[in-house]
This record gives sequence, structure tokens and C-alpha cells, in this order.
Amino acid sequence: MEERQLIERAVRGSAQAFNELMSMHEGRMYAVALRMCGNREDAQDCLQDAMLRIYRSIASFKAQSSFGTWVYRITMNTCLDELRRRKGRPGTSLDDLLEEGWTPSDGGDTPERHAIRAEMQQSLQRYICELPEDMRAAVVLRDIQGLPYEDIAEALGVNVGTIKSRISRGREKLREKIALNPELFDRYGV
Repeated sequence: MEERQLIERAVRGSAQAFNELMSMHEGRMYAVALRMCGNREDAQDCLQDAMLRIYRSIASFKAQSSFGTWVYRITMNTCLDELRRRKGRPGTSLDDLLEEGWTPSDGGDTPERHAIRAEMQQSLQRYICELPEDMRAAVVLRDIQGLPYEDIAEALGVNVGTIKSRISRGREKLREKIALNPELFDRYGV
């Protein structure tokens, strides 16, 4: 069934249609939330909150943008709300990819390479989480989720020029942080 038909059915109250819509977008929504929040628990909470917000407001979706863009905007706003609430609270540590059950896909992967790659990923995730919220949102949506500038601008409610500027400044800050740890990132040409 087409997304448009699912939306129409969900607006009329079909839980099955809403669940199908969410299953189409849940993976990418969670990826955005995880990158924004920095840990699984907060990302899961934000994902659930975003889905609840979507459920409550699906009737207000006017198809002026794609449904996916609308969903990302709600997910991103939910994450930003959580980050603002969290500012006064102590930070939480990032989840270790190995604890999540990640295993190397390369059969020739050595334990040393695996450990270094995991450390690089943790460091990069920490650097992303240290970016100001506006830059972090733009960088996550562009460089991790691969959204076009126009969709990012629409999702975050700013113009394309502002998005390009935030991405550029965010990337520069990430490059500066990576440059401070050359022994880790230069080893594999990052």
C-alpha cells in the first residue's frame, strides 16, 4: 500500500496503517535520535515520544512536504526538547558498540583494528554530541542520514543557506577535534 493511502487511513484512525507508517520510518528516526542523544536509552525515549507526537498530530499533516521530512522534523524537535531538558542534568556516557553486540564484518579483522575502530567511532560520536544543537542536527541529518539540504531546512524550519552554514561550521569543529587526536584518526586515513 502506498504511503499516501496509509496516511489517509491513519488519519481516519487505523492503528494498523499508523503502525505500517511508523515501521517504514522507525529505523531512520531511531538513527537520528541516537546520534542526537548519544545513548540508546534517551534515543529510545525520544523515538517513543516522537511517535506519540506523530500519532496525536497526524491529522495536521498537510503534505506540503514529504511525510518523511515531517517525521524527521518531529523527531528532531523531540530530541532537541530532550537535550534542552538535559542541560541542567549531568551527562550520560555513550554506549559501547561492543556491548550492543556489534561484530566486525571483515573476516580478516584483527582485535587491534577492531578496538581502534570502536574507539574511533566512540570518539566521533562524542565529538558530534559536543557540537551545538543546531549544528549537530544539521550534520546528523546531512552526513549521517544523507538528507538533501532542502529537506533538512524544512525539517529544522530554517533556510537552506543557514543549513549549509551550520553544516560547514559543524564539519570544521569536527575536523578540529579530530586533528587533536591524530594518533587515533591518522592511522586509518580518517
